[in-house]
Amino acid sequence: MWYAQNPGRRTRQMIGDGAVLLWALLWAALAFIAYRLVQLLSGPAQDVETAGERFSSGLTTAGSTASKVPFVGGKLDEALRNVAGAGDKLADAGDNGGTAVDALALTGSLALFLLPVGLVLALWLPRRLRWSRQAVAAQELAASDDGRELLALRALLRPLDEVASLARTADLPDASAGSLAEGWRGGDPDTLDLLAEAELERLGLRTA
Repeated sequence: MWYAQNPGRRTRQMIGDGAVLLWALLWAALAFIAYRLVQLLSGPAQDVETAGERFSSGLTTAGSTASKVPFVGGKLDEALRNVAGAGDKLADAGDNGGTAVDALALTGSLALFLLPVGLVLALWLPRRLRWSRQAVAAQELAASDDGRELLALRALLRPLDEVASLARTADLPDASAGSLAEGWRGGDPDTLDLLAEAELERLGLRTA
């Protein structure tokens, strides 16, 4: 069970779930925008890589052509290829820069999404799961007399001000916190029903 049977409680739960979903979608959108913006920084790195590759390729081609010159062709080819090595280093630097920018974009966008969304989930999800477990257990207990007695006891174990408030609104003659406890100990059916229904209502479940 994920939602209460009481319309008011169910509406509040749905609003809360919807708010968490919208929060996650908002940060997903912001993380995607941040990812694309950081990736723009890889443009200059790609330009450097392309320029280095073209520079190296051009000098390598020139060296191949120069190697055909009689007597000095070999030395010219070697010299040009040595200079082309600088282009290779430039291309490698551009490639490494682009890789670093991509890693930064991915890591930063994931952190931007996971931190705020994870914080909200850490606060919201345990409460929702706890309510779900309690609601399922309460429904199972309400199906038997012994179970309803346990539900009644659970109602009596609330804070004293809540028990006193329950006694004031109880449809029982001369009801008080003490009389409710006495009725539970004596197994009074009306008192047990009152307390069990109060516990079901607290969880937003139907009482009948």
